[in-house]
Amino acid sequence: MATKKVVKKASSVKKRASAVKPAATKKQANTKKRTAFSLDAPHAKHVSVVGDFNDWKPEKNPMKKDAKGIWKAILMIEPGTYEYKFLVDHDWWTDPAHDKTSVGPFGSHNSVIEVG
Repeated sequence: MATKKVVKKASSVKKRASAVKPAATKKQANTKKRTAFSLDAPHAKHVSVVGDFNDWKPEKNPMKKDAKGIWKAILMIEPGTYEYKFLVDHDWWTDPAHDKTSVGPFGSHNSVIEVG
């Protein structure tokens, strides 16, 4: 009977060990890429970059204006293809620096960026 108990304990140790994930897995899973956005709009008061990568919520990624009137934001985004626009003082703008666009679900054109 003592042998059965030892075998039982050994099998339960194997199950527990296989359920533990190595710490290196977390580092490998972080694949976000540094992605820069910029817009020349010197007269604007508020600009945000808005798109699939932030659930189209302007408050998530407000941009900052530099001394030359260029609005900039750097985001960490997972690789993939995303639609986006700039929200400039309550007006939606496509990105004049990128020609790639698609028609969004509401019939307007959105800029497209490929991160990867």
